[in-house]
Amino acid sequence: MTGTGLDVERVKADFPILSRPLHEQRLVYLDSAATSQKPTAVLEAMEHYYVHHNANVHRGAHQLAVEATDAVEAARAAVGRFINAGSEREIVFTKNATESLNLVANAWGGANLRPGDAVVLTHMEHHANIVPWHLLAQRTGIELRWLPITPDGQLDCTHLDRILDGAKALSITAMSNVLGTLTPVRQLADAAHAAGAIVIVDGCQFTPHLVTDVSAMGADFFAFSDHKMCGPTGIGVLWGRPELLEEMPCFLGGGEMILDVTTEGFTPNEVPWKFEAGTPPIAEIVGLGAAVDYLDTLGMTAVREHEVSLTAYAMRALTDRYGPDITIHGPSEPAA
Repeated sequence: MTGTGLDVERVKADFPILSRPLHEQRLVYLDSAATSQKPTAVLEAMEHYYVHHNANVHRGAHQLAVEATDAVEAARAAVGRFINAGSEREIVFTKNATESLNLVANAWGGANLRPGDAVVLTHMEHHANIVPWHLLAQRTGIELRWLPITPDGQLDCTHLDRILDGAKALSITAMSNVLGTLTPVRQLADAAHAAGAIVIVDGCQFTPHLVTDVSAMGADFFAFSDHKMCGPTGIGVLWGRPELLEEMPCFLGGGEMILDVTTEGFTPNEVPWKFEAGTPPIAEIVGLGAAVDYLDTLGMTAVREHEVSLTAYAMRALTDRYGPDITIHGPSEPAA
């Protein structure tokens, strides 16, 4: 099980919690779809920030403020490289992917969608990519359309062109959080763009497991959370195409998202800061930067190969033991 280029024992040693016994047994953690465990590198990076650089960011000229700001912007650049963004200024920090998707639904959707306009979703979406659109539909009268799922857990694209006809947006998961199904994002994005729709991708389950290239995907927006990819809770990311981010109105109001404010009004900050109101979760952003550096060190290709190997082993072992009594909900191919 270690012939995939990943040194499993070394990786296990990177996670302090895995040395904790549970019920007199070695801890085995199988809930990374909900949240991942954190390696020492991430924990130490966050502690180092608090011990050596603790200050607010983007609003002070003293040494600690400069160091803290530099750390936040270094993390932004690291995230941009990790997902192959065109510029770090395409990276917006949020509190999680749920907020990222709400930002798009409210700021882009609120500015661009009118009663009767259609947004296409799928039956395998996380609630975070369903409820914001329901809320927008209640307020504006937009129509929600749905791509169904086949019995083997794949998207049913039989009537894709008809469902996309006249739609303004397609909002889809890149990987199901329930079935693990990989969706054909590029195929769907090409079809959506041909129909005149923008493409929003929920990448929460995809980004921790595969090489992520937002440009190659054909996405217009891409959202994910750090806590599912070896980083801390409380920090998420929205990547967006610069022209769309520039056009979108502000989502939250407060400090940092403005260049100037008077009794008559305000001038919004530049992208991405116009979407980052208030003091950000600075230590968590530092942890995010450390998490992407850690995954980069492991190599996402090696991570993917090892996971496919584990999945194949598990499916084979369960089938050998239980035979026809075992039911696999989702794709039958380990790499699907």
